[in-house]
Amino acid sequence: MAADSFSYKDKKVITIGIVSELTGLSERQIRYYEERKLIFPERTPGGSRRYSFLDVEQLVEIANKIEDGVQTYEIRQEMIKEKKRHKDEAHKKMIQGQLNARFGVRKY
Repeated sequence: MAADSFSYKDKKVITIGIVSELTGLSERQIRYYEERKLIFPERTPGGSRRYSFLDVEQLVEIANKIEDGVQTYEIRQEMIKEKKRHKDEAHKKMIQGQLNARFGVRKY
């Protein structure tokens, strides 16, 4: 998939300083969430972190959960479950598509 086919929300182009301004989180908090494997910025060749708009949205959700008393471990476990659920759904769709193709089923 070409890089330009990704949504602008997926592109990791935002610096940690801007993310801090957008979210109200300190740079230390953002780095902590990365350490806890809740957020996954890309790194430039120079080592600077780059975030996407989706990362910004995720950080706001994380901050809201933390404010509500949810522990980072619980947030991480929830993220793992959600990722697995999406993977399982994609797998089911792929299998259904293969079955439909094999048996000539078409959806209109």
